[in-house]
Amino acid sequence: MSIEEIYQRFKNSNKVCTDTRNVEKYDLFFALKGDNFNGNKFAEKAIINGANYAIIDEAEYNSNPQCILVDDVLETLQELANYHRKTFDIPVIGLTGSNGKTTSKELLKSALSTKYKTHATEGNLNNHIGVPLTILSMPSDTEMAIIEMGANHQKEIEALCKIAEPTHGFITNIGKAHLAGFGGEEGVKKGKGELIDFLKDSDGIYFINENDEIITKLALEKKMKQMIYHGKTQHTLLLRTVSPYIQWTYEDGDYQSVLSGKYNFDNIQVAFAIAAFFNVEGAMACKALAAYVPSNNRSQVDNLGSNKVYMDAYNANPSSMKAAIENFGSLKTDLDKVVILGDMYELGDQSEFEHEKLGQLISNQSFETVVLYGELMKSALKHLPKAFYFTDKFSIHNWVNDKKFKEKAILIKGSRGTRLETIVPFI
Repeated sequence: MSIEEIYQRFKNSNKVCTDTRNVEKYDLFFALKGDNFNGNKFAEKAIINGANYAIIDEAEYNSNPQCILVDDVLETLQELANYHRKTFDIPVIGLTGSNGKTTSKELLKSALSTKYKTHATEGNLNNHIGVPLTILSMPSDTEMAIIEMGANHQKEIEALCKIAEPTHGFITNIGKAHLAGFGGEEGVKKGKGELIDFLKDSDGIYFINENDEIITKLALEKKMKQMIYHGKTQHTLLLRTVSPYIQWTYEDGDYQSVLSGKYNFDNIQVAFAIAAFFNVEGAMACKALAAYVPSNNRSQVDNLGSNKVYMDAYNANPSSMKAAIENFGSLKTDLDKVVILGDMYELGDQSEFEHEKLGQLISNQSFETVVLYGELMKSALKHLPKAFYFTDKFSIHNWVNDKKFKEKAILIKGSRGTRLETIVPFI
């Protein structure tokens, strides 16, 4: 069956679904495969649960006239997403970076939504499956699209760009993330730079933060033709403070975010600059940016009794960890400061060095209590002899529960796999 014929079935379906537990009536089910699952085995169940059709790629499961047999389900999903993308003649803003992608995306969505029907990546659906699903969920009346692109190896951003075909784009920053997959820091730079390569080749527009020397240099080296600068010369907000919360001035108005830290002001700034480029009124954009409240364990601030918890436990790498530690260290508060930090993953042969370096960074701060979690954090202990160290959740949960923190500012940060948000109920 051709992609055009599959697209007609997509148009007559409710939505695309990849999990039989979430199938609704008239859905189009894609039987994806992974290391530990085979969606083909559940195609019949998806149809019984109400799916219009099930896209499969193993002939032995082609036992129902509502099954559509293709060579590769994932490739078909991606091809269908690109086909749907081509039916839109609207700005599609692609973004990537080592840190801050989701926060920047949500801020930008908040600002653009004041004027346009804006569709954006849900949560962190930013990989080879998430990007197609984001595009295929785009309503026909969408006026702006924001597609977040994540990667842990080279050529991945290039592949996602071919699916999403962004017309505009930006890189939040380039740091030490997924070093193992990218092959070191230069590999990270090359991988993230694939977005610029695509925009250059397709005559797209790239938004560039003048205050970021690495990103500016990269764009100039690649001879990107259409660049919109922000941060110094135009579309620029006047920063007042980043602690305890970000405050800025635009024209004659003052605004305050629930976010803190210079790195989050950069996220606010790029969202404002892009919104201004698309003629969103400045004061309206600022109101939307100030009203944004983070969720999903990203830059969240919660009051738990007399404690204030700074939850940033969705992800962690040397760059984001350094920014979070330094920001928390400079935070203006009368509360004693506690840091609870988990392992940083995907650092390859740099893992021991980066964790030890983190320990050194923490030792230069004035934190009342330092708590480390995970096997890799053992390297950080070399510089933190008074730190509390745990390698299992039962022990750290019990310790936090027994500690009964009062009047503390507590930073919780670690890679997704450490699931440090499980500590919160014990504070």
